Amino acid sequence: MSSRVRDAGQNSGVAPEFTVDPAMLDAISPSGDRGGIVLGSGLKGEPLTISALRSTPTRIVLVGGLYLARQVAMRAMAVGAWVVVATGRPTEWQVLARAAGSRDGRPSPLVQIRRLSPVELPRPSEDAPLLVVTDGGPTPQDLFPPRSPWQTTVYVLPYLHPQAGATANAADLVLMQRLPAGQAELAARIWRLPPQMMRQLTTLKDDQVVALGRNLWRPLRLVTTGKEQQLLGPVRRGD
Repeated sequence: MSSRVRDAGQNSGVAPEFTVDPAMLDAISPSGDRGGIVLGSGLKGEPLTISALRSTPTRIVLVGGLYLARQVAMRAMAVGAWVVVATGRPTEWQVLARAAGSRDGRPSPLVQIRRLSPVELPRPSEDAPLLVVTDGGPTPQDLFPPRSPWQTTVYVLPYLHPQAGATANAADLVLMQRLPAGQAELAARIWRLPPQMMRQLTTLKDDQVVALGRNLWRPLRLVTTGKEQQLLGPVRRGD
């Protein structure tokens, strides 16, 4: 089954067709979709949007640097999501709290930065979706599996590890930055990628990402705003 990705700004432009499983039609979608965030641009410069916040419990795996993870979280905040970050490096995530600002002199409750241990989560809803970021290294614990509508759990993997295969295979969407040759070979085994796709993973530029899903392979270029550059610095790969 095939779908088209339309320009996020206007519906006049159409990106090249790609084949996608019906279950993944929400993953890369038009900007009008509820919970959609513009992540980057296609090969022709057309903005591409991911539906990171959906009425279905969703898992997203990010393989790459902290920049990509923080940008995804920041853009989820921009469309009204609660963001809970479970991490072993909380100082690296304080930029989200600064981006959220304060209310009555107190940090905004929309962002919670916590340790890597189970906690009670806010109850998500269509009007207040929840993005949970698990930043627990290459073999993360599944502390907050998505169990309810409008909850998305993002697993931040600094690199691919053989023991992360189960987490990776359970993902609805995977976003990967450039991988070294050995890591690309592991990705090819996990997702059964043909040689040309494996090689493409080793040649991505610092601002390029591949969106991978069931019958989905979509290269895109990360786009950053002026405000994001002030908070996160320039688009880059790595932490």
